[in-house]
Amino acid sequence: MIRLWAMRLYELILIVNASLTEPLRKKIITSIKALLKDLKFVKENEMGQKTLAYKIKREANGFYFDFTLEGENIPANFEKKLLENDNILRHLLLRVK
Repeated sequence: MIRLWAMRLYELILIVNASLTEPLRKKIITSIKALLKDLKFVKENEMGQKTLAYKIKREANGFYFDFTLEGENIPANFEKKLLENDNILRHLLLRVK
């Protein structure tokens, strides 16, 4: 029996500290891409700076990123690494398909 494995589709939304400079934001994104090296980045959307509905870690603004990923599985320690980074205010990782 031949099984065709469908790749899973994930959506990752990040809110990064808005007070960071452009090179530091890019460094955070490249480190996230390095953690997710086994996944294919289908879509990357830099949504820009927005005002938060409430303060998170004493920050009133955040810089939003939206990624669509395709692959088998998210690495086990990925969310732990996101929580360790103080410059990432919030994240949301959803399995879309």
